[in-house]
Amino acid sequence: MKRLAILGASGHGKVVADIAECSGWDEVIFFDDAWPGVSANGDWIVEGTCQSLADRLDAFDGVIVAIGNNTIRAEKLHWLSDIAAPVVTLVHPSAVISQYAKLDIGTVVMPGVVVNVSACIGKGVILNTGCSIDHDCTIGDCAHISPGARLAGGVKVGMQSWVGIGASVKQLINIGHQVTVGAGAVVLADLPDGVTAVGVPAKLM
Repeated sequence: MKRLAILGASGHGKVVADIAECSGWDEVIFFDDAWPGVSANGDWIVEGTCQSLADRLDAFDGVIVAIGNNTIRAEKLHWLSDIAAPVVTLVHPSAVISQYAKLDIGTVVMPGVVVNVSACIGKGVILNTGCSIDHDCTIGDCAHISPGARLAGGVKVGMQSWVGIGASVKQLINIGHQVTVGAGAVVLADLPDGVTAVGVPAKLM
């Protein structure tokens, strides 16, 4: 029996649990720092805090972080690395991933996602429902590409950046680290680190 531990019992965590079961994991157990005052509200249980997982690692075949906040997700992944946890990557069966794309550990690929040839996806990335990552894109560690976002060829997205729902990014654009791209924005020019850009075309706030 393959058992998976998930850090984070939010709505995002439930989606990750469903993807895990769809991709062959037999049992999913949640750990959340709000325990015991938190529930996964589904067919899954929360057994303790994230820290309590450290004493039970040998009971699980894999671990993944299901926390939407990019900074917190990065911190949890770093901690899991320190304790030598078996971090895994999850891909929904309906996703289309080129055999020539690369996915690093801790990444979650949700239903309907397309990742094309020579794309490189970093650690702990969320590729959310129905987003499209075209050829030669690079997505930095712990970035989040939201549902329905479209990245044309050769786009680079920095670490812990967030591309909002339905946003579009023109080919060969560079988006810096810890950038927020607003919902529905159309990015036609490079964005430096740490900024927020919204609108059509996207402009800095």
